[in-house]
Amino acid sequence: MAIILKDKYLTLEDFIKVARFKEEVVLSEDLKQKINEANKRIRSIVLQSKKVYGVNTGFGKLSEVVIENKDLHKLQENLLKSHACGVGENFDEEVVRGMMVLRVNALARGYSGIRLEVVNKLIELLNKNVIPIVPSQGSLGASGDLAPLAHMSLPILGLGEVMYEGIIMPSKAALEKANIEPIKNLEAKEGLSLINGTQAMTSVGALTLYDSIRLSKIADIALSLSLEALRGIKCAFDERVHKIRGQVGQIKVAENVRKIIQDSTFITTQGQLRTQDAYSLRCASQVHGASRDAISYLIEKVELEMNAATDNPLVFNEEDVISGGNFHGEIMAQGFDFLKLAIAEFANISERRLERLVNPALSEGLPAFLVAHPGINSGFMIVQYSAASLVSENKVLAHPASVDSIPSSGNQEDHVSMGTISARGARDILNNSLKVLAMEILASLQAIDFRKNLVLGKGTSVAYKYLREKLKFIEDDAVMYPYINECIDIIKNGNLIEIVEKEVGKL
Repeated sequence: MAIILKDKYLTLEDFIKVARFKEEVVLSEDLKQKINEANKRIRSIVLQSKKVYGVNTGFGKLSEVVIENKDLHKLQENLLKSHACGVGENFDEEVVRGMMVLRVNALARGYSGIRLEVVNKLIELLNKNVIPIVPSQGSLGASGDLAPLAHMSLPILGLGEVMYEGIIMPSKAALEKANIEPIKNLEAKEGLSLINGTQAMTSVGALTLYDSIRLSKIADIALSLSLEALRGIKCAFDERVHKIRGQVGQIKVAENVRKIIQDSTFITTQGQLRTQDAYSLRCASQVHGASRDAISYLIEKVELEMNAATDNPLVFNEEDVISGGNFHGEIMAQGFDFLKLAIAEFANISERRLERLVNPALSEGLPAFLVAHPGINSGFMIVQYSAASLVSENKVLAHPASVDSIPSSGNQEDHVSMGTISARGARDILNNSLKVLAMEILASLQAIDFRKNLVLGKGTSVAYKYLREKLKFIEDDAVMYPYINECIDIIKNGNLIEIVEKEVGKL
C-alpha cells in the first residue's frame, strides 16, 4: 500500500513506513499541479532574463555573478558535482530513503520551480529501492544539508554511487539494471532545489525520535523490573502524588509503573522494609517523564519540518521569487540537542539502578554482583563498568552542536546550525542508551531469580517470561558479551513492548 503525498501532513508514522519499511510513494494530482505551476513561473523568469538568485546567478558568495541562459544546464549540474563533498561512514539505507521522501515532499509544496519530471525521477529511485550512497559527515546545516543532498541527487543524472540489490555500484549501472532512465539535463534552479533544505538532519532525527518513543517504553519496563528486584516501594508512584504536580509525562510514567507491577508481592510499601527508596527508583517517574515530554514536544516540531518548504529562493509568483532562509536548520538543531539530553537521561538513571542491583551495600540482600559464589566469580561487576562507560560517553555526545557556528562561503553564510551533527549525536546517544537499558534488564532478571516465594506483577511477569526464553540464569562466571548482545537484540528487534502492552494496556 503506497503512501500518497497530499496537502495534508506527512506524519512521523508515514515517514517511518517509507524510510524503514519501504512503502512506495505516490504524488497526489493536486501536488503535481502545484509543481507544474511553480515550474512555469521559473520558465517565464528565464525567458524574461530577470536576475534571480539560484536561477541565473552563482551561489553563496558568488550570487552576484550572472549566468547566461545557455549555461544554466551546466550551472545546475556543476552545483551537484561540486557540492558532493561528504566524507566518513555512509548513512544507513533507511536514513537516505527518509531523505528522499522528505525532499520529494518539500518540493511538492509547489514553491520550488523544479519540473515534475525531476521529482518523479526521485520517486522512481525510491520506489525501486535504488538508494544513493550518502556519506554522513560534511553538512553545516545551512544552507541546508548541501553535501548530503548533493550525494542523494547525483544518481538522478546517472552520477555517484547507489546501493541496489544489496550491492554498492555506480549509479549508471544500477539505473540500467533497474530500467530507469537518468535525467539528461537539469534546468534552471533544479540543482539548487534538490539540495537546499534540511532533509538529512530531519531524516536522521525523525528516525531517532521514533525509536526514542519505543525507548521510553523500554525504560519504564526496565524500571519496573528493577523496582521488583530491589523490592521497591510503590507509594512513590501513587497517582495523587503526580496529579498535584500536573506534568503530563511524569503522570504517564507513574501510571505505567502501577500497571506493570500490579499484583506483585515483590513490591513493598513505606515502612515495610524501609522508609523510602533512593532517587533512581523514587524519582524515576519525574526523570522518565521529563524525557517523555521532550519527545512529545519534538514530534510536533519534526512533523512541521517534514512538511515544510525549505527551498531558497521560494517561488510565489513571477514577480515574487524571494530569497529567504528556510533552509537554516536551527529549529531542528536545537530540537535534536534537546532530544540528546532526553535520551541520555534514560541511560543515566538506568545505570544508577544497575549499580544498586549489583552493589551488596545497596541491593537489599542480593548477593554481591548477582552471583551465588562471589569472589571466585565476578558476576555482573563489569556489566556495570560497561554501562558506566556508555553513560559517560553520552555526556560528551550530549554537548549541544547548535551553539557552534563556523562562517562559510566567503562569510556570506556567517551563521550555520550544525543540525545534522545534532541529529547524528542523538542517534549515537540512543544506541548507547538502548545498550545500558539492556544491561539493566539483564541484571534485573538475574536479581529476580535470587528472590524466592514471591510473585511478579501483571506486566513484569510476562516481560520476565518473554526475556527468560532466550536469556538464561547465569550460575557461574561466563563470557558475558553474548548475553548482553542477545538482550540488546531482544529489546531492539523483539516484541517486548507489544507483549507487555497486550497484558496491561498502552504504555
